[in-house]
Amino acid sequence: MTAFFALATSLLWGLADFGGGVLTRRLPALTVVVVSQAVAAVVLGAIVVATGGWSEAGPRLWFALAAGLVGPVALICFYKALALGPMGVVSPLGTLGVAVPVGVGLFLGERPGLVQVAGIAVAVTGVVLAGGPQLRGAPVQRRAIVLSLVAALGFGTVFALIAEASATVTGLFLALFVQRVVNVAVGGAALYVSVRRGTPALPDTGFPWRSLPALAFVGLADVAANGTYAVAAQHGPVTVAAVLASLYPVVTALAARGFLRERLRTLQATGAGLALVGTLLLATG
Repeated sequence: MTAFFALATSLLWGLADFGGGVLTRRLPALTVVVVSQAVAAVVLGAIVVATGGWSEAGPRLWFALAAGLVGPVALICFYKALALGPMGVVSPLGTLGVAVPVGVGLFLGERPGLVQVAGIAVAVTGVVLAGGPQLRGAPVQRRAIVLSLVAALGFGTVFALIAEASATVTGLFLALFVQRVVNVAVGGAALYVSVRRGTPALPDTGFPWRSLPALAFVGLADVAANGTYAVAAQHGPVTVAAVLASLYPVVTALAARGFLRERLRTLQATGAGLALVGTLLLATG
């Protein structure tokens, strides 16, 4: 069960990152974050009301609130990085944040077996190689790398926090709702400050209503990924769940190849293959 939900997380996050990166090339990153997360908050709010999730309110929601504070910063940095550099290069750097939940799992006493350790090493190496990697070039590329590393730390922190935010399914809906509300509040405040400083929140043509379905997809895929990751972490070792969930850059790179015709180099294809081998080792270990 852990492997299934963790791999579902990587698929959802990979597609959400691809969509967010494409949208950020047409809209400010803050606008993409606020609108997409607002849509997710509305949908989650309806689910919480329908399932009676309010009854699950408790101290664990502080973890959701903290994740909501960190998440927008990570998303904004990551979307800006995706807009600056090739998605197949930037996205794998975000997986370095897997060190945070893996470290938490080890601290809490998890001890993966030899096969799983090998799977972790192979999978992480494969994901990094799947991005190129291209660490040389113009200043814009170096800025994208810095933004990606900041995002990685934020994503890893959210990984660790959301895994502790609930113990039941209805509690998970409430936790994700709280996280999204905080996301919108933090992102909205940042957008307001940005506008006051003279940065437009929308293009000259106004709100791109044609992009609303894509914005909704990004927000809903992101929240669904958080949910599947929480389930994966609750039903198995966090070290395994976190590594499998971190395979999302391979999905982003493949989506960029399929939709944007970004070419995969031999090194990237090799990395994708190693990520698959690592996944099999983790799933069978």
